[in-house]
Parts: sequence; C-alpha cells; structure tokens
Amino acid sequence: MDLRVIENRETELSIEIAGEDHTFMNVLKGALLETEGVAAATYDMNPEQSGGQTDPILTIKTEGGVAPLDALEAAAANVKDKATAFREAFETAA
Repeated sequence: MDLRVIENRETELSIEIAGEDHTFMNVLKGALLETEGVAAATYDMNPEQSGGQTDPILTIKTEGGVAPLDALEAAAANVKDKATAFREAFETAA
C-alpha cells in the first residue's frame, strides 16, 4: 500500500492511498468515525472532480487535541483487530 501525504496540519490530514477502492475506504472511514477525537472523516475518488486523480484521498479532521495521524493509527488498529476477530470466529464456525 502506497501512501502520499497531501496535507498535514495540526487538526487535518489528507493522504492519497494508492490502489484502494470503496470497499477498503469505507471500512477505514467507518473506523475513523468511531475513533475518539475524530470530528470528520471522508474520502474522494472521483476523477472528474479531482483533476483526474483516481486513487482515493482520505481527509481526517480532529478535535480535542487529537493529532490526525494518531487517529489514523488508532482506526487502522481497530480495523485490524476486527478483521482478526472475524477470521477467528469464521475458523471456529467452520
């Protein structure tokens, strides 16, 4: 997975995530919205409105002194934990 930081401010982060689609981006966005200190999380992958860009650009806005990179790290860990729990439950049920 290739990441490119587009903008990194105190309470806002925009990064391009190469090679991902709506499936992954929706999961990550959902995890971010469940993360304490995240005021908003969205992504854009519309090439016509984004100057031809096709890889998704994730934007995170935080509040309460939470750094956007810290929120992203927490959300990614949450996604990993949920995927692991699902895999374990699936293997147990099989």
